[in-house]
Order: sequence, then C-alpha cells, then structure tokens
Amino acid sequence: MKSNVVKKGSTRAAHRSLFYAMGYRPEDLDKPLIGIVNSFNEIIPGHFHLREIAEAVKLGVAAAGGTPVEFPAIGICDGIAMGHEGMKYSLASRELIADSTESMAIAHAFDGLVLIPNCDKIIPGMLMAAARLNVPAVFVSGGPMLAGRYGGKDVSLSSMFEAAGLYEAGKISAEEMDKMEQAACPGCGSCSGLFTANTMNCLTEALGMGLPGNGTIPAAYSGARRALAKNAGAVAVELVAKNIRPRDIMTMKAFENAIAVDMGIGGSSNTVLHLPAIAHEVGLELPLELFDKISASMPYVTKLSPGGIHHLQDLNEAGGISAVMKELAKTGNIHTDVITVQGTMADRIKNAAILRPDVIHTVEDPYRKTGGIAILKGNLAPDGAVVKESAVADDMLVFEGTARVFDSEDDAIEAILAKKIKDGDVVVIRYEGPKGGPGMREMLNPTAVITGMGLKVALLTDGRFSGATRGACIGHISPEAAECGTIALINEGDLIAIDIPGRKLNVKVSDEELAKRKAAWVKPTPKITTGYLARYARMVTSANTGAVLK
Repeated sequence: MKSNVVKKGSTRAAHRSLFYAMGYRPEDLDKPLIGIVNSFNEIIPGHFHLREIAEAVKLGVAAAGGTPVEFPAIGICDGIAMGHEGMKYSLASRELIADSTESMAIAHAFDGLVLIPNCDKIIPGMLMAAARLNVPAVFVSGGPMLAGRYGGKDVSLSSMFEAAGLYEAGKISAEEMDKMEQAACPGCGSCSGLFTANTMNCLTEALGMGLPGNGTIPAAYSGARRALAKNAGAVAVELVAKNIRPRDIMTMKAFENAIAVDMGIGGSSNTVLHLPAIAHEVGLELPLELFDKISASMPYVTKLSPGGIHHLQDLNEAGGISAVMKELAKTGNIHTDVITVQGTMADRIKNAAILRPDVIHTVEDPYRKTGGIAILKGNLAPDGAVVKESAVADDMLVFEGTARVFDSEDDAIEAILAKKIKDGDVVVIRYEGPKGGPGMREMLNPTAVITGMGLKVALLTDGRFSGATRGACIGHISPEAAECGTIALINEGDLIAIDIPGRKLNVKVSDEELAKRKAAWVKPTPKITTGYLARYARMVTSANTGAVLK
C-alpha cells in the first residue's frame, strides 16, 4: 500500500504516534487509507449539507475494509460572488483546489480518494487533482437543488438574476421580486438548472469518474444520496485493491464521451474551459475544434433550464445521464467499451431507459439535430469563441448590430441600468479575460438584466458566462483584449456580424484599419498587482486552451 510509507517500519514510530493521538487504532493502520476530500462550507448552498455526504462515504469506506480520513477543500459560491470583485477569484480558485488537494494527498500518502464537490470550480479543480495525482479515486457530489415554485411555475436562481431586469423595466414590483427571492432556492444543492455545477457533475458520470446518479439525484432526496455516497466509499476501496487509477479511466475516449453528453444535453459553456484543463493534467489536448466537430454530429435531446422549462430533478426522473448516454449511443458517438469506476460504460447503460420522453427525446426526434455549444471563429476571434447555441433564440442566431464598447463588466452594467442600451446593439465587454480580468469573470448580471428587460441585443466578451446565461451571449473570445486580441481594437459604432450556424464572428473593419489600430494600441496597466490574482494573471494561458497555469 502507498500509505505504508507513513505507517510501517521502525522509522515511522513517530508517525504512528500521531495517528494514535487522533484515535486511530493499530488495526486501522493495517487498512488502506482513503482520503475523503470534503468541500463543505457554510457559504454555498450546494455545500452546506456535505457533512452528511462525507459521513455516509466514511461508512462505505469502513464497511469495505478501508480507513477513512477526511480533509477539506475550499469553495466559492459563484452566485454570491457574482457582479463584484469576488468573481475574479472564482475561476482562479480552480487551481487552488487542485493544488491543495495534491498537497494533502501526497503529503499524507493516501492510498485512494473519495472527492466530494458540488459546485462550479470545485468539481473541475478536484478532477484536475485526481488526474494529476493518479491514485485510485471516485467522485460523489452533493446533488442538485430542487426547483423553486412561484406563481404556479418552476423557478430557479437564473429566474432571480433575470428578475432584476424585469424590475428595472417596471414589469414586476419590489414586492413581487421579494416573494420570488424567498421561493427560488428552496433548499440545499447545486442550483437546479443545467448550469455549470450540474453540467460538470453530469459530465463526471460521462467521464466514468462518478457513479450513476452523481449528477442528477437531488440533494433533497437524502436517502438516495446517502446510499450513493456509501457506494462511492466502498468503490474507492475496491479501486485501490484493483489498482484502477484516474488515468486508466480518463482516456481520450472518455473525454469524447463527456463532450458528446455535454452537447447532447446542452450543458454550460464553461465546460469548454474545464474539460481541456482536466485533460491537460492527463497529458491530453482537447482543441476547440473537437468540441465543434462532436457538436455537429450530436443531437440535442434534453432542454433544461435556462434553455427550457425542465430542471435536474426532471432529468433524474427521466432516467438520468445513463439514459441519455444509451440514447446518444445510437449515433455511434459514445464509446461504450471504456471503463468507469465500476465496470464498463456498456455495463452501466445496459439497463437504462428513458422514463419521461417529454424530458429526454430520442435521437430520431431531438430538440435540435446538432449539439448545444458552438465554436465561432473570424477576425474578431481568430483563436475561437464559445456560445451556448441551444439557449439562443432562433431570431438571434444570425445577427448584425452596432458595437457598444465597455472596458469592464461594471461599466456595462451601469449603462444597461441607465437604459443606454437599445435593441440592435452588440454589447462588447473586454479586458475581462483570464489575464485582463484577471480571472475571467462570469457575466450573468448583464446577460440576465438584458434578458429581463426584454432587449434584443447580443453580448460579446473575452470573459465568460454563467451556465445560467441564455441568449446571444458569446464568450471566451481569444486572443483576449489584454493580449491585444481583436476585441481590444473594436471602436464604438463598429458593425459586428454574428453567424452562429455558420460558426462566424467578425467585426466589419478592414484588415488595414485593424492593423492601424493595433499599432496604436497601448497595453493597459494591470488591474491587480499584488496577491494571488497578480500571480495568476502572470501564469494563466488563453481561454481557448482551458485557462490553465503554465
């Protein structure tokens, strides 16, 4: 066992004394040590209940013959961090989570890991750590939040961000907004739509690193989630015994499965940042072109919030990710021969079935014939840009408008709330990329307010969008403004041409004029010059490569 390096031999007498100080027994040290990486905290609704999940995991580990040892991981609530300086730290925290998990796991020589994330950056950060460490590991999340109910309809967190726009447009009263606030998030769990957290928990299943139900069993179904957590604990001990490691599971075929499911369910555009970053830790590259290639051949078979009316609880009732994968396998784009943390993917989906055809459509009758995410290129995004095509209204798929240029999200919000943005505009928010932000803030506030106000405008940024964003919102524009990408050269009033079906994004300015503007461009002073974000800005790479640190 790997952990023998801290348990066995005369030179480890002091080490054993430290274990005994915590109540471990000699017989506990004869078993594999399973690290339980618990991201519990009291600031994220998706993590508030994770102590219960961790306790169930420990029972599963102990019953299977292992010794569970819990340690923490940090987590930032993207919803609470949204719209202010705190959002600069969200994506950057992914690297802290990966690094700190690596530090703890190697320093204490764990034989295996059970990782308990639930929300946005915590899931990919832990997956990056698992790939980097390559010790037997399994994931079990805390599960999605149930949708709230207001006015006889399901509502969720995205409803509340859009409610701000409704209020500013005079469409709802302050009293109505207050009542919606009280109803939108009825309990613990990752926010109920197919936003980034739930997308990544579902893709953890598709990668093979989580058990069936990991992404869809609601947090409120505490019995089912505890049972899943116990099973995960037992599986971790089994993985150690068989020496099955993350890099045995997270192969190129597994990543292609994850991308295929992402396209088939219309997941968050943030996956185009996270999957390449996880693959990077394995030593694989996932170019943007691969996402677009798979999207072109993958039917879109679910339509969940924010693009539709259903939520994760509906997907769970419909058969979950296993049912989705079995259906998508009919296209020949799912590799069923890959191994998972428990058996092959073929074994996993063999008995799956669509139980609610209103939620999961067949590949013969999909919501759309192509996948949920599109990669755009053109003179405005030579290295690519990302849009959640499945959440764009048909009349905005091809759009031409006048650029309204802002050098920060804060400036854009101020203009939107001041009613300075009109139908036909293209709002450009720049210097919010990985380096320029720094930290590549999500832009849910401006997109949600625009949606709530009913404006027919597009939004472009070198930052990124929340999984809760819907509409003609194009992010991850690369190269970013801080590296003198074309987005830095746009002037107020330039015409922007968007063709999502044609995969094109251009500014209607001649090459000669762009070259003249580039020659006159002056690199701006960094927004943050001290602390972690300053170091992050110096080391982070472009969004089109996953914003990894080098």
